[in-house]
Parts: sequence; C-alpha cells; structure tokens
Amino acid sequence: MKIQLRDEIREFKKGTTAGEIAKSISEGLYRVAVCGKIDGKLVDLDMPIENDCKLDIITTKDDEAKEVMRHTAAHILAQAVKTIYPNAMISIGPATDDGYYYDFDFKTPISNDDLAKIENEMKKIIKANFEIKRREVTKKQALKRAKEEDEIYKIQIIEELPDDAVITEYTQGDFTDVCRGPHLRSTGMIKAFKLTKIAGAYWRGDSKNKMLTRIYGVVFDKKSEMDEYFVRLEEAQKRDHNKLGRELELFTTVDYIGQGLPILLPKGTAIIQTMQRFVEDEETRRGWLRTKTPFMAKSDLYKISGHWDHYRDGMFIMGNEDDKEVYALRPMTCPFQYQAYLNRARSYKDLPLRYAETSSLFRNESSGEMHGLIRVRQFTISEGHLMCTPEQLEDEFKNCLELAIYMLKCVGLYEDASYRFSQWDPNNREKYIGTEEQWNEAQNSMEKILDKLGIDYKVGIGEAAFYGPKLDIQIKNVWGKEDTLITIQIDQLLAEKFGMEYTDRDGQKKTPVIIHRTSIGCYERTLAYLIEKYAGAFPLWLAPVQLKVINVSEKSEDYAREVSNKLFAQGYRVENDFRSEKVGYKIRQAQLEKVPYMMVLGENEIANNTVTLRNRKGEETKGLSIEQVIEIFNKEIAEKK
Repeated sequence: MKIQLRDEIREFKKGTTAGEIAKSISEGLYRVAVCGKIDGKLVDLDMPIENDCKLDIITTKDDEAKEVMRHTAAHILAQAVKTIYPNAMISIGPATDDGYYYDFDFKTPISNDDLAKIENEMKKIIKANFEIKRREVTKKQALKRAKEEDEIYKIQIIEELPDDAVITEYTQGDFTDVCRGPHLRSTGMIKAFKLTKIAGAYWRGDSKNKMLTRIYGVVFDKKSEMDEYFVRLEEAQKRDHNKLGRELELFTTVDYIGQGLPILLPKGTAIIQTMQRFVEDEETRRGWLRTKTPFMAKSDLYKISGHWDHYRDGMFIMGNEDDKEVYALRPMTCPFQYQAYLNRARSYKDLPLRYAETSSLFRNESSGEMHGLIRVRQFTISEGHLMCTPEQLEDEFKNCLELAIYMLKCVGLYEDASYRFSQWDPNNREKYIGTEEQWNEAQNSMEKILDKLGIDYKVGIGEAAFYGPKLDIQIKNVWGKEDTLITIQIDQLLAEKFGMEYTDRDGQKKTPVIIHRTSIGCYERTLAYLIEKYAGAFPLWLAPVQLKVINVSEKSEDYAREVSNKLFAQGYRVENDFRSEKVGYKIRQAQLEKVPYMMVLGENEIANNTVTLRNRKGEETKGLSIEQVIEIFNKEIAEKK
C-alpha cells in the first residue's frame, strides 16, 4: 500500500501499523509518538493500516496529542479508583478542553481529601508502565464482560449501540474499559498530572437520574507546563467574574428567585446603563431607528417565524397547547420588529431600513449551562434588524461589522475576539427551514463578504441559526470556555414567511434581505467579560464609581462635600468617604474597591482652593483646580482609555 508521509510517498505491506511506520523512520520519532492520524482521523499506533492513505505521526509536541494524553489519564484515574474502591462503578471519562474527568458511582461518598490517595495509586499505575492494548469485540462480547463486572452504566451505553457495532476495548494491567480511543502506548508515557477537584454530576446530565461523583484532573507533557497552568489557574480564580462581581457588589443571585436570574446591584447597573446609553447614541448616529416591542406574544407569531417548531424547548411558554390562546416570552426580537416594517407599504426608497432595540429576552437554558452572567435565562441585548435590497447587502453587512468592531475597541475586548462563520449542517436538515439552494446562496453571499473584508474566521458546521448563516464574534472567559458575544446574520427566509415586500424600481414586488445583528451583544455577558478582563479595575468611563472623595479630618468635610457636589453636578459618578477613620485606611479601602481616582482633601487644599488627585496605582498630583480635574476626566472618558 502507498502511504503519504508529508511530501514523501512510501510503500508498506498491508496491515503495517502507524507505530511500525514511525519506527521505520527513526527510533527517536517512535519514542515521542502518541498516535497516528490517517486522512485526518486520529488512530492508535498499533492500528493496522489496510489501504493507501495520508499518515501523520502525532508526537507530544502536537496539539492533537493533548486529547490522547487526557483520555489515557482518565483511564488511569478509573483504574486507580477501581483498585482502591472495588465496589465503585464507572460510567464515562472524556477528555475536555483543559483536562479530563471521570464519573463514578461510589457506595460510600468521597471528598476532595481522598484525591491524594487516588493520585498515589495513579502514580503506581504510571510507574508500572502497563502496555495499553486495543481489541475489537462484538456487542455481545462487550455486554458479557460488563455484566460479569456488574458495571450498570457501561451496560446502558453498550445496549444503545447497534447490534452490528464493532466495539473497541482498551486494557491496561487488570483494567479494561470500553472506549473509542485512541490511547497512548503505555501508562508510563504520562509525565505530569494532578487531580483538581470533585463535583456532583447527574448521569447523562439528566436531573431525573442518579447523582454521580465527577473527578476532574489535568495532565501535561512536562511538569513545567503543569506549573504554568496552575499559575494561570490562580490568576483566573482572581479574575472570575462570578467571584469578583459579588465581592465588588456588582451583582448577586438568590436561590428562591431562580437559577440564571441575577440581580444587578447599583454598581453593576451603573456600568450596564453607561454602556447602554453609549450604544444607543452610537446606533442612532449611524442611522438606526429605535423600537420598543412587547416582552411576549401569542404562539401564532412564533409559528409564522418558525421559532415554535425549531426553538420551542428554549422558550418560556404560558398555558397549554389546548388553550385558546397560548403566550410565550420572547427569546428574540426579530418577529416583533418585522411588524414595524409591515406597518405600511414599502418601496426601494425606504431601504435600507434599520431597526434597533434594547431588548429584554428570555431563554429556557438548561440548569447545567448556567454560569454567572455569561449564560442566564433573562438578559438584555443590543439587538437590531435591517431590511435591505440584495444590492445593498454587502455594504450594510460591512457597516454592521464596523459597528461591532468599534464597540469591541471601545470596551477593550477587540484583541480578545475571534470570528466563526457559522453554517448549517446539511446532514441535519430538521434543524433548519429553507431549501439547500437558499442556504447555499446565503452562505456564498456571506463567504464573499467575509473574504472581501479580510476576516480571519473558522467555520462552525451546524452552528447557524435555523433561518440563516451568521458571523459569530467569540470570546473566551478566564477558564477558557468560549461563548458568542456578538452575532451578525444573513436571513433570506423569514421576510418571505412574514410577507415582507417592497416595490422595486421596475415596479415589481420583491422580498428584502434581512440582517440580524447585535452591536455589543448581551449586556450581562459583556459585563462578565469586562470584570474578568480588567479584574474589576474598570476604565474611567465604565467605572461604577469614578471618584472617591476623602476628607483628611472633620475640619475639611465641608470643603470636601462642596467639591464632591460640583463634580457630581458635572455628571461624574462620585462617592464620599467622610468616616472618622485614618486617611490611609480610607485610601486602601478605595483601592480594594478598584475606584479609578481618589481625591484627598485637607487643610492645605482648603487654604489654596485646590485638590489632590490620586489614582488607584498610588500616583498623586497636588495643587489641581476643579477645572483641571474636569479636563483630565473628560479627556480620559472621551478617549475610552
């Protein structure tokens, strides 16, 4: 058979393994080889190759090796647990974006204190350097072994497979697990690992099932890489918006209100209000017209748009299907804003028509998906829908993208963003409306626009909205989890469903193209990313408290209050600290609250009718007039530093 190895094609006997080919190239390559990649698919090194193909040898230096190492570490964890707790039952143990986990059903609950004991057993397994052997079995054989070992969760997994499925089992020492692989050659190839925590996890993520114990871990090729990871982890913990947002009194949550329904406190509200005013003013400046639409509608509206068929599980519905009228809270604003377009007849002279709204939306996210302010059930979004002619599409899409980029730059998230071209999955047609021709036309239009604009994007198959492709602007939180912040979508389907038309130059009735877009996305999610980006030390224009006025003693309180009132009247967010505490203590308190500026006022300032301005870094400027402070603030706010 002919095997392409990079730029070289070599011949090998059929049945030769990827490991044997690696060894034929060099012993050094074989020693660091983790797995093979045949025509883009990862395989075990001992997998026989039967046909011509392209082969890459994946080594510890390649990114693909991480998943294989993590998966193998999960099996070592399971073997260690079964050695210490023979009555524990195993379920699943996948690799994750930054490590791995395995779910167990323990007869007696364990705690984080037990992790050291499990780690020590894992070290013994690694030191034993067990060869990891792969074998293919039938469903009947796999079920027989799982039943003999009384592994009820593995039995469920195997029983759901097709009767003719070829199942792979991996054995290391006296431990065998059903798994699709691939894995390392031996347990001794794991160099640096640590178990990080335990948590509860329902079997298959369903709260109706039993709660299992999930053990998390990380694994690295070198100890130095693991040390660097824990330094980053410590920094992430400091910046985690869930923790920091509560400490800085930006938001809170209450169990009896409900999961995914945060309470924005005055300081958090001040930041979002500042962003919202800025966004609305900028959208108006760019020709967007504001609407205000209902929070709910009858199911009739969602049936026309397609949300009822394609998004009903994500909606909060009031009433039963048998009721005369069934209402639902809106998960998005598009079908409401279309009614503004339909309010009267339209001509090509009306287009482009841009509607914007600061929309409160409601989505029935699953409990496992909730995370602080990043994923919630009620949120506010800078939403907009633009109706245009096909000839206007490119320019209008470009304008929407320019608006989004401008917003990202202003809040300081531009450098952290990446782009995903979200397309439909033609193999899962039930998720979408429209024909293949309509989808190809919409995706080709977007692809040409993105390529012309020079956008560096990744393609996300199956990530499109049910009615059209979209450009998603992605951001990662401090833990590395990626979510969409801003989206721009091309829709050639919903206008037709709602009967939206315009009279063109030739007098013919035509259907407009719709662009769905957000300018800064969901305000709550944006706030979460900003808390983490700045570790709570917001730039002056966004800071919930811009200035803390501090008096040195009781003698200077009246003067301090007079200065504070003048700055408050200028529109700055000012707080006073006139407590009978030492000045140093009050300054440290303001620094802990991450206030950008402090104004320390004593007898010298009264005598000279000046102020002393101190920033949160500790830099101090004496002898400033109020007018000079206003000039400094206005310049910094205008520049969005």
